[in-house]
Amino acid sequence: MKRLVRLSKIFPNGKGKEEEKRADLRVIDLRPLTGPARTAAAGDYPRSPLSKNIADRVIGLCTLILLLPLFALVALVIRLTSPGPIVYRQVRIGMNRRSSHPPARSRNAYYDVYDRRTLDLPGKPFIIYKFRTMVDRAEDGVGPTWARKDDPRVTLVGKFLRRFRIDETPQFLNVLLGDMSIVGPRPERPTFVRDLVEQIPEYAIRLRVKPGITGLAQVKHHYDTCLDDVRTKLDCDLEYIRTLSMRSDLRIVLKTVWVVLTMKGAH
Repeated sequence: MKRLVRLSKIFPNGKGKEEEKRADLRVIDLRPLTGPARTAAAGDYPRSPLSKNIADRVIGLCTLILLLPLFALVALVIRLTSPGPIVYRQVRIGMNRRSSHPPARSRNAYYDVYDRRTLDLPGKPFIIYKFRTMVDRAEDGVGPTWARKDDPRVTLVGKFLRRFRIDETPQFLNVLLGDMSIVGPRPERPTFVRDLVEQIPEYAIRLRVKPGITGLAQVKHHYDTCLDDVRTKLDCDLEYIRTLSMRSDLRIVLKTVWVVLTMKGAH
């Protein structure tokens, strides 16, 4: 299904005006909104309940305390084997906290997809914390890139940390701060989010819940390496949002433990 959309609707703050002079309309591919995507676009899906937010904070605090000895050991090994910071900080896009209920006269199946607030500022930026697994300044001169297997920038210690997902454990601090949840769609970088929202309109829907340390997409599939991977994992994210519950979170956590123990999908 295709729809003609004025660039001014996609870039309400003035972006794209030069392109608009060359072509007033752009054809955007809107895959038929069916299943979870249609349900989400219609607004018939839950947001994170208060009980989930409280459980996240309690689990996040307890886990941080239990992991302190591991953190000290990992920090020492990283410091001794590779120059650069121990903890890697990066901007990610979190939950879209703006109201999701438009005036009745403006509601339609495409509201969440083309709402100016969703596209202009698709979510709240925050700083994510990870143990550094690459050489220092790995992206200098390269910029943001997709993950890839056998990345030469990954250090020897970094490979071990990634294999057992230990590099992600500092994100329990993000959970304690309220930026992330234990379970939810993985947060992405601003550059990728802006491109993906335009290329895959339903992508903005996943920003209506807090991002997570792990998620349904992570236990079912490997790291994103291309746009097709994003589409596949997006279907999982929408399924998770549609069936959001503490029971489903527990199942995903248990599957995550299995993925870590079997080193499935690590690279």
